[in-house]
Amino acid sequence: MKLSEIYKTKKFIITAEIFPPKGTNIQSLREKSKILKNYVDAINVTDNQRACLRLGGLAIAKLLIDEGLIPIYQLTCRDRNRLALQSDLLAASVFGVQNILILSGDHPKHGDHPETKPVFDFDSVQLLKVAKNLNTGYDFAGNKLNGATDFYIGAVVNPTIEPLDLQIIPMKKKIEAGAKYFQTQVSFDIEIFKKFYQRLISEGIRDKVKIIAGVFLLKSAKMIEFMKKIPGVYIPDNIVERISKADNQLDEGIKISAELIRELKTIFDGAHIMAINSEELIPNILEKI
Repeated sequence: MKLSEIYKTKKFIITAEIFPPKGTNIQSLREKSKILKNYVDAINVTDNQRACLRLGGLAIAKLLIDEGLIPIYQLTCRDRNRLALQSDLLAASVFGVQNILILSGDHPKHGDHPETKPVFDFDSVQLLKVAKNLNTGYDFAGNKLNGATDFYIGAVVNPTIEPLDLQIIPMKKKIEAGAKYFQTQVSFDIEIFKKFYQRLISEGIRDKVKIIAGVFLLKSAKMIEFMKKIPGVYIPDNIVERISKADNQLDEGIKISAELIRELKTIFDGAHIMAINSEELIPNILEKI
């Protein structure tokens, strides 16, 4: 099922993220997906996230479909040339994948195989155009396909970047290229999301696409220190203080995520929850909303 079909009955959807394992043991992933099944509308399957080797996302997407879940298949420009990217999209369609999320991908120098040669044959805007073409029954070279795809196409945007023009300009290009929805990078500050929302209105973008806001579960003060080292991540002082002083830091982090999602429901179309290696806690967050 496409996210667009879910939006016919829901104004606000919840998606989560699952990391394929580094290896072939998928037992934990199966267990987590079963826990999430009754709580989320769709599950993102990452593509060698942070440029670290993982089991291929296409296999996981098919597994989720077989388990009765709706996958969002992420595809990055980093690792494949134009032939492989189009081939994987066709394969995803045959497997029943209907929702895709197009990203540039982190540079391999930041991953666990830093000597890897990046491909980047396409940028994210070009790959969005490719997916749009496949939906119309043609490949990137203009050759007619024997059977078209039917993807609901998504892209990413970062509302924390200043000036926002650096995101608004490529966002418009991505919409023109075929993006129907956007998942945002994480923010821990509702005011940043509200500022982004107002800018989307003033640019005439807000009503053109669905916006699913990124929410990250902060599990401890130690995790905060790690997150603050990541470029572009801003955690407000009041959030740092709440978690640092809490008797139960994990429970406080869950409360903070729930509060943020509650406020996001008033301005956006969904929340994408990232709870790295603790996906089984996502129901705890949702039950507090």
